[in-house]
Amino acid sequence: MKHVLTTAAAMVAFSSMAAVAQTPARISQFNDWGSYSYDASGSKVCYVLTTPKTSQPSSVDHGDIFFLVSQKPGNKSAYEPQAVMGYPMREGSKVTVDIDGKKFTLFTRGESAWVENAAEEPQLVAALKAGKSMKVDATSQRGTATNYTYSLAGVTAAINSLANCK
Repeated sequence: MKHVLTTAAAMVAFSSMAAVAQTPARISQFNDWGSYSYDASGSKVCYVLTTPKTSQPSSVDHGDIFFLVSQKPGNKSAYEPQAVMGYPMREGSKVTVDIDGKKFTLFTRGESAWVENAAEEPQLVAALKAGKSMKVDATSQRGTATNYTYSLAGVTAAINSLANCK
């Protein structure tokens, strides 16, 4: 069931990136992170994805929540981190990603968030690879403060596996 939800959410997450996307296929699983790919307009899109270990507050319906790192089109050694929420976030709000005390700010659009300063993307990916845990804080469209904790077990192997995704 988790694989079905992961696949469905990954398609939603990438629907804005590719007008014609096929169903993602899981390539491999690395502890808490999976690697996936799908074909879009004749080229392969590859990414890694995980789900949170905890979601707060527990009294609200969070929907399907993911954190993913995709290869940038045309540059297989550059990566784009993205947080995907199961709800629309407050317009103009920021998402904070905290990896073992190192913080990154993401801008929001709808249910997704990306690194505000693209020059920090490699630093966030390096922090993921070196880190033990990650916390993501967001604000829903209704004003609810939410936070999620993620395991980083397997993220390095998962990201490294993208080099073989063709």
